[in-house]
Amino acid sequence: MSSPDRLSLETLSGLPETVQTPAYDPRSVRPGIVHLGVGAFHRAHQAVTLDDILATDPQWGIVGASLRRADMRDALAPQDDLYTVAVRSGEGTALRIVGSIRQILVAPEDPETLLKAMCEPAIRIVSLTVTEKGYCHDPATGDLNPDHPDVKADLQNPRAPTSAPGLLVEALRRRREAKIVPFTVMPCDNLPANGPTVHRIMAQYAALLDDGLARFVERDVAVAGTMVDRIVPATTDADTAEIAAALGVADAWPVVTEPFTQWVIEDRFPTGRPDFGAFGAEMVADVEPYERMKLRMLNGSHSTLAYLGYLAGYQTVSETMADPAYERLVSDMMTDEIMPTLEMPGTDLGGYRDALIARFHNPALKHRTWQIAMDGSQKLPQRFLGTVRDRLAAGQPIDRLALGIAAWMRYVIGTDENGAPIDVKDPLADRLKAIGAEAGGDPQRLAAAYLGVAEVFGRDLSGDPAFVEPVTRALAALLSKGAAATVKDFAT
Repeated sequence: MSSPDRLSLETLSGLPETVQTPAYDPRSVRPGIVHLGVGAFHRAHQAVTLDDILATDPQWGIVGASLRRADMRDALAPQDDLYTVAVRSGEGTALRIVGSIRQILVAPEDPETLLKAMCEPAIRIVSLTVTEKGYCHDPATGDLNPDHPDVKADLQNPRAPTSAPGLLVEALRRRREAKIVPFTVMPCDNLPANGPTVHRIMAQYAALLDDGLARFVERDVAVAGTMVDRIVPATTDADTAEIAAALGVADAWPVVTEPFTQWVIEDRFPTGRPDFGAFGAEMVADVEPYERMKLRMLNGSHSTLAYLGYLAGYQTVSETMADPAYERLVSDMMTDEIMPTLEMPGTDLGGYRDALIARFHNPALKHRTWQIAMDGSQKLPQRFLGTVRDRLAAGQPIDRLALGIAAWMRYVIGTDENGAPIDVKDPLADRLKAIGAEAGGDPQRLAAAYLGVAEVFGRDLSGDPAFVEPVTRALAALLSKGAAATVKDFAT
């Protein structure tokens, strides 16, 4: 039962007039999409676009699924799965209630219920925001990692999987067996060529079970690649309190974001799709150039700011950008080292760069450098190393890119410049910290050891002096001078 003091369908009509509410009755919505990975990003991005669409086409409601924990379900179920999106800019905050997610399931608790939902004929799209590490793959190669613990567990019990590849393939197997047409898979994570990469991961997983199933996944399952962009910081207790005060009722888990949003989608939906294009998405034949632009320019710059900013004691991106040396560094990195690797005739890359700089400066967003620094071993191959390889192949310098990579190395040692511990959140955190301890602060030993982590750097870069030398120089500077002084040197 809903509470009069809690956001819910019952309390919607009593919200202040300045709060935007759904332009449809959420109770009339029918599910057409299952989304794996109901986190803050999905709720501030894809679910908002679907909220717009549902006002005219109620068949595209979302059944969300958490692949790890029950906390999102437990927070939103008592409020009829409604939640607030707070859009913050220098001009203030605009509040909107989103109702497109009509149910949240928890895979580890009950994979069978989730699989049954994925097999409903009305479900024509399964989308994902499970982060890079959720695909159980090797970021350096883009292939499925058959030794991943979640993959090994699913192969032992393939009819009750809990990993993203396992759930997708088992649901597709069941649909095939029941003669229900396959859904379209729509990954919305920052993977290079995320459509082909996820298609390959699914086929490789299926091949470990059955060759015929693998051929079916390769031949008959459509995968629509995407590029998604919106900065969504983690919600703080202060955010929750402020939003509750503005609403007049409590919202257990609102999300905070910026005004900018972008969604580029490959138009590969043989069984139908919402009219994404009428509500702000860009439908294209090939998303790869847009994805590469975003991964290299936005995400690469974001990670650079996160590691170098955190090491200098800056808590947020906007605080980091208030230091002119940091702004100059990322602007020059985009202009001189990243943009020349992008072939996008007709696209104003300089305008995109300037828009990114403005977004990074947004003082209302408070995007924590520590949050962006998470899972760096999974992110570096996508955000930095494609650019690096292109630059090296062209015989061009990589000094600023090397500084971003060296800053990651300095960060994952696990102690900051004052000797305080860093809470490194990364699948390889223990191994990376052990490497740092063994190297004992020697930049050459440290760089060589980290570059030997093949899951991150592959086999080619650790033997290339054009890569090793600038990374080692940058790491030596960070260890001897600190981040702020090193950035100042690079920016002058």
